[in-house]
Parts: sequence; structure tokens; C-alpha cells
Amino acid sequence: MDLALSDMHASLDSPTTESMNFLNEIGNVYPDAISFAAGQPFEGFFDLDAVHHYLDAFRAHLAEERGQSGEQVRRTLLQYGSARGIVNDLICRNLETDEGIRVDPRAVVVTSGCQEALFLVLRALRGGPSDVVLAVRPNYSGLDAAARLVEMGVHPVREPASGIDGESLTEAAEQARREGLNPRACYVIPDFANPTGRSLSVAARRSLLESAEEQGILLIEDNPYGIFGPEESGTPTLKSLDASRSVVYLGSFAKSGIPGARVGYVVADQRVSAHESSDTLFADHLAKAKGMLNINTSPITQAVMGGKLIMNGFSLRSANTRERNVYQGNLSRLLQEMSRRFPEGEGHGVSWNTPSGGFFLTLKVPFPASDEALGVCARKHGVLWTPMHHFHGDGIPRNEIRLSFSHLTQDRIALGVERFASFVTDHAGS
Repeated sequence: MDLALSDMHASLDSPTTESMNFLNEIGNVYPDAISFAAGQPFEGFFDLDAVHHYLDAFRAHLAEERGQSGEQVRRTLLQYGSARGIVNDLICRNLETDEGIRVDPRAVVVTSGCQEALFLVLRALRGGPSDVVLAVRPNYSGLDAAARLVEMGVHPVREPASGIDGESLTEAAEQARREGLNPRACYVIPDFANPTGRSLSVAARRSLLESAEEQGILLIEDNPYGIFGPEESGTPTLKSLDASRSVVYLGSFAKSGIPGARVGYVVADQRVSAHESSDTLFADHLAKAKGMLNINTSPITQAVMGGKLIMNGFSLRSANTRERNVYQGNLSRLLQEMSRRFPEGEGHGVSWNTPSGGFFLTLKVPFPASDEALGVCARKHGVLWTPMHHFHGDGIPRNEIRLSFSHLTQDRIALGVERFASFVTDHAGS
């Protein structure tokens, strides 16, 4: 039996869906090209033997700290598990150690990657067709993908040059309501955002929290890159500044742990009232939704991540010192090579921002950066990048691209910029 795409869910035939697949698969299409496209962590420190050490550390934790027998340890690791997770307490110790976030393990749900955490939050918040999530443009394409799956609109927020703040959030919420919409939450990546690399000041974060509380809107804080800044301590997260439970915090071990483990989590300590005697947390309801979706997150992959936390004193900041140094060095080399290949004042029409950390920077170019242009660049010049339209959700080419510098060596970065400069010269003149 054949099926008609027109009879299937609209999310399967949208620019957002195409973008998610494009970003995941473009490297496989051109495997020999130098890729500034994929926002992947550096692979130079990947260690298969470490996986076994992490697993052993968690097994010992189950036996020594939780008092489990050998049979109980085997069941914990190999049997179906709690939808809520088995490393929640360890995640809480990590959050307190690295971010100063103090939260009850009951408020944590461990998910199959951070994307599932985002999907569960939007699925739970979407109560009717007028409900929308607010977000700046451009933004992480996974937000649009998750919103489309739950049939929730994404309403734009004007972003000042300094980044989203309380004033722009209030403006967007009020505009949405004038249009008959019900803004439920605002999605924010405060540190080294994907795709722009932009970070928010502490003042902007405080104003966001004030506006969210006044407007009755949750802030969905996504923080995959916060530990990869120039300073080990970093900027306070929204959640660490949150005094009114206005922030739902999304965490991921993809960048700071092992991406292939696919372990993320959500901190949702908001109280949910159904009647006077009700005493449930938002996390309780997210766990119910997760149980319906995929039962539970793999206990073995949770154990591996839990073991990494244990073996590093519950600090992913200290565990990623080598990686942070690589990313800082790569960023410096990329900015140096861009300045060398595109000197200021020479009329090449290329400019870029200068983030202080993370994985990405944004580049303006003198032509529409379409997928077709990317194909030409990959085939003729052997270098990949990401057209910015993939982060707008509309498929319309713009004169902007995203460069990812996280997983390359500095020599490859230099060669990649050389190839890219050759492409710009050829394409701008064609």
C-alpha cells in the first residue's frame, strides 16, 4: 500500500524537518569536505575504555552508596527503569557544583537527549491551538521541529543587538495576545547561542526573569554550551538566578559528556495545581508523558554519564578543561584566519561577529547563502558551512551563514577558511 504525504502530519513536509535532516546528514553527503557545518564536539579525546570505567564507577556507586545487592545492580542497569531516571541525584549534585543550582531530584526527568526534553515540555504546555512559544530569530532549528510535532506555533521575539531582554519579551508577549494567541513560554539559549554565538549579560538575564514573572510566562533555558566560555566559572544561569520558579532548565551531556549516549534532562520544579489537595511538580507530569512516549531513558547510558560525574567530582566544567581549551584555541584561530583572508576595508562584503566561547559564529556574505550555493562550495572547493535560513524555519536564503569551529583541528580550520575564501571570490563574481 502506498501512502500520500498530504494525508500525513504536516511536520513531515516542512522546511524545519528538512533542516534537521540536512544538518545531521550533510557531512555524509560530502565526507571529504572540511566541515564548518556540524555543531559536534571535538573527537580527539573520545575514549572507548573510559566508557567501561564510567560504568564500573556507577556500579560501585549503586552497591556502596545506595546499598544495592548484585541482583539489584543488574536489575537497575539491565531492566526497564523509571521514566523519571536513575541518575537524578547525581545530576542535582552536578548542577549545584557547576551552576549553583539547588534542586530536588524529584524535579529532574532524565531524557533521551535534550531534544526529547524540549519536546516533552512543549507537549505538556500546549493545551490549545492558540498556545505559542516565543523565540528570537534565528534560533536552534530543533525548537521549530519540536513545536511543529506538538502543533504549537513559534511567535517571534525582537532581539536587540545586546540580545533578548525583558523589554523585548514583554513586547512579544503583548503582541501575541493582541493577535489572539496565548504565550506559554519563551525559549532562550543564554550562553553562546546556536546559531549566533551570542550571550546575554547578567542584567539582561535578570530583566528576562522579571518580565517572565510579570507576564506569567515560563522561560525554557537551554544550556548546552555554558561551560565552554573563556572563564571556568562562567555567567550565572537563568535557573541559578530564578527565585520564582519561572525557569524550566534543559541540560545535555551531548557536548560535555558523550554525544552518542544521548542523555539529557529537564529540571521542572514548578508546582502544578489541579485541586486544593494536589501537590505535584511539572516534572511529575513530564515523567508521565515520557513514559507514554518511550518508557524510559536507557539505564546503561545513564549509568555511563553518572559514572563520569562521579569520577570527576560531579563537575563537568573541570572534566572538560581540555575541551574548553580546544574550543577557545579553535575560535581564536578561526577569527585570525578570517581576518587574514578577509582584511578589513577591502570591499569583499564579508563580516562576522566575535563570540567569546561556545561552538559557533555568524558570518555575513555578499550573496544569498542557499543550499545550492553550499552544494557548489562543497563540490568545487571542498568546504561545508550552514546556510542561516535553516535557523529561521522558512527556507528563504539569506546573506548569512553559521560557522562551527568545535570539532576541527586548527590546521583544518586554516585550510577550510582558505578554501572558503576562494569560494566567496568565485561565487560573488559569478
